[in-house]
Amino acid sequence: MNLNRAIWLMILLSSIATAQAQSIRAVTEDSRYAHIIDGKVAGPATAVVEATLKEAGLEYQLSLYPWARAYDLAQQQPNVLIYLIARTPEREAQFKWVGEVIDYQFSFYKMRSRQDIQVNSIEDAKRYLIGVVRDDVRHSYLMSKGFTKLALASQNLDSMRRLVNGQIELLPLIEADARRLSVEVGKQFSDLERVATLEVGSGGLYLAYSLATDDAIVERTRQAFARIRDSGQLQRLMNAPVE
Repeated sequence: MNLNRAIWLMILLSSIATAQAQSIRAVTEDSRYAHIIDGKVAGPATAVVEATLKEAGLEYQLSLYPWARAYDLAQQQPNVLIYLIARTPEREAQFKWVGEVIDYQFSFYKMRSRQDIQVNSIEDAKRYLIGVVRDDVRHSYLMSKGFTKLALASQNLDSMRRLVNGQIELLPLIEADARRLSVEVGKQFSDLERVATLEVGSGGLYLAYSLATDDAIVERTRQAFARIRDSGQLQRLMNAPVE
């Protein structure tokens, strides 16, 4: 073995050992795809994260936070994997992207009983008080479009309670979350009415690492995610019934 090849092999083995030794902190917010069950973080997206990190041979811990806290951790600390995060042009250089977990589409919802709220376009929605999660992609998007009547919350469940109580008038959600949250506040999905769709993000929610995370860890995770996706396991996990 020549000297250059020996040095290259030592560097490779060192990178692998470093990746194996470091624990990944996977963070997210409460949603239809990630939530607490019996004191543990669970849900379809969490199952995807666990399968990916196990496939990559990485140790990890899971944490559920308000979105602003999870987002801050992913911007400030190394070895933080955030999910599910919308991939937007503004965020492109702020994270190391792993892979797309699911497509999404946000729509404005109102209470069906509120016939006084009439929204036929995104511009119409500017007249009404809208609930958003602080630092979420919907928060950033609406501010960039000139929306000023925004009621900030730490999680979508708080905003849903405000919607039901008449404290806000519109709430942007994906349909799966609208269905889940309506039940959590003692209502039915049919009590809500979809009134307009938002064009925000790239249409996908992703796994992404903090910029300070070592490239060797990121690449191991990308390759593991690709294997999970290509085998069909990703789709099976995301389609699993929600407990």
